[in-house]
Amino acid sequence: MTAGLIAELRWRGMYHDATPGLEERLRSGPPIMGYNGFDPTGPSLHIGHLVPIFGLIRLQRSGGRPIALVGGGTGMIGDPSGRSSERNLLDRETLAFNVASIHAQLARFLDFSPGTCQARMANNADWLEGLGLIDFLRDVGKHFSIPYMLAKDSVQNRLERGLSFTEFSYMLLQAADFEHLHRSWGCEMQMGGADQWGNITAGLELIRRTGVGEGEGHGRAFGLSYPLLLSPSGAKFGKTEGGDSIWLDPDRTTPYAFYQHWLNVDDRDVGVYLRWFTLLPEAEIVALEAQGAERPEARVPQRALAFDITGRVHGEETARHLVRVSEAAFSREPIRDVAVLATLHEAVGGFTFDGVDLAGDVLAMTVRSGIFPSNGEARRTITQGGVTINDLRMARFDEPVPAPIDGEWLVVRVGKKRLIIGRRSAG
Repeated sequence: MTAGLIAELRWRGMYHDATPGLEERLRSGPPIMGYNGFDPTGPSLHIGHLVPIFGLIRLQRSGGRPIALVGGGTGMIGDPSGRSSERNLLDRETLAFNVASIHAQLARFLDFSPGTCQARMANNADWLEGLGLIDFLRDVGKHFSIPYMLAKDSVQNRLERGLSFTEFSYMLLQAADFEHLHRSWGCEMQMGGADQWGNITAGLELIRRTGVGEGEGHGRAFGLSYPLLLSPSGAKFGKTEGGDSIWLDPDRTTPYAFYQHWLNVDDRDVGVYLRWFTLLPEAEIVALEAQGAERPEARVPQRALAFDITGRVHGEETARHLVRVSEAAFSREPIRDVAVLATLHEAVGGFTFDGVDLAGDVLAMTVRSGIFPSNGEARRTITQGGVTINDLRMARFDEPVPAPIDGEWLVVRVGKKRLIIGRRSAG
């Protein structure tokens, strides 16, 4: 039974709209099967994809069967929704690599083990690539009028800036996905962001017009949407055209940077993110918010959020390690844990030094670290007592460099907030 799904989404603020009859369907009948689509335009998902991912997680936890649909076919076309320009079309080899990478990432979030609520993965290239042009126009295209398609927001918002026929046809391909999953898998529900509502309802229209499922044991089809989540700048959350997305792939966004992103979210946003991107119960979230309001400097809700979502994406052991690393970076306590030093060296853009550098003075080493823009500023700050190396305050710029920790590491601090880690090179 999936009766609690809508109520769960509502109190978390994740409910935007649903087609008529969905709540009644969730209260009765067998567990519902629903899907979310993921666009494989890159080899990794980013934090914006956490919205549909957690939609599927909540569907599964409420007793439903989630399908994660990766658009290996539609990815060759590009969704115009939320876009101001045409996407660059990808070749099949690149798309195949991206699809495989995204499959592996989705497997961290959903339970694919056999059972009543077993999650499934699908790639729409499996049925779209075999669909001939004549068959597509006859079986899909004939059911949609041009005025119907032009009325969709995803089309209207692009008409003045230019929209190719390729992207114009995207909603028909997504409708074909829903029709295929409904007919072949018995999937009754498509889920997505509010900007996908036009594509979702196009799929419902195709299912209605083709009469899919009549007499075959399939029920009606439904749509469910989430609100658009915006970043503090007003951009769509997790998606920027400036290249500063926070990725789930540790090779594109380090786990430390991922953890720090959530640790640094604004007090105004942390309650929303706790509701959307964790499975914490309402009472616990409310308690965390109260602690945040009482002692904002302690960032208690941010710490809970950062640990929870980092553990889910990168593993709990990594999350626990990053808690230690973060505390060490912003604490005045000496850092002696080699694993913490190695993580910080990678995360904050550390420097390397050799025996010749060690034989020099403090000024040369601090300049070598890159923490100062000029020799003059380095000299002044050292003279004023603002530099420590391995937690020893440097009194003169011409004094010798302290011995490295474990023969390998130097911790250079400037004031309370600037830190860089040096590692002795192997040569």
